[in-house]
Amino acid sequence: MPRDTLTVLSDEALLVLYANGDPDAARILTQRLLPRLLGYAARLTGDRAEAEDVAQEAMLRLWRIAADWRTGEAQVTSWVYRVATNLCTDRLRARQRRRAEALDTVAEPEDDRPGAVSVMMEADRMAALNTALATLPDRQRQAVVLRHIEGLANPEIAAILEIGVEAVESLTARGKRALAAALAGKRAALGYEEGT
Repeated sequence: MPRDTLTVLSDEALLVLYANGDPDAARILTQRLLPRLLGYAARLTGDRAEAEDVAQEAMLRLWRIAADWRTGEAQVTSWVYRVATNLCTDRLRARQRRRAEALDTVAEPEDDRPGAVSVMMEADRMAALNTALATLPDRQRQAVVLRHIEGLANPEIAAILEIGVEAVESLTARGKRALAAALAGKRAALGYEEGT
């Protein structure tokens, strides 16, 4: 199938094509999913290297089950986010057992587009957000990141976390309140003016 035609296909259709031997379908699906998984895993683990491992493992597991995929039972994104969530949880638990570094020690990637002051300000803001996210209980952090950073809808988050939509709403509301409280006294230091 021509590559241009593949780019308009759904994730599920691309997975089925891959299972039937189409490597271009795998490339396109990887280009769609891997950056999102990497960002999601980085926010949950606080470690870019671990996030890369999680995202790659989640994609590998998707490729392994491609031939057995049951069309219509779940969205590909929901399935792969659930796998990434579980992998992140496992890694965080292992890290806690090993007493590894805190989640907020990951340096933010450099961005050469804005000026140096803007880059530093954005890095401070992201570090403050990541530090605040790291203080949330795992399920709240997962729900907040999926909803407000990844932009997923509550029903999809419910499927990923294997909970009800009401539980997602409760987790995100509590997480947002906790984040607001954690960041409340830092508005001026992070360069936000009153009313922004």
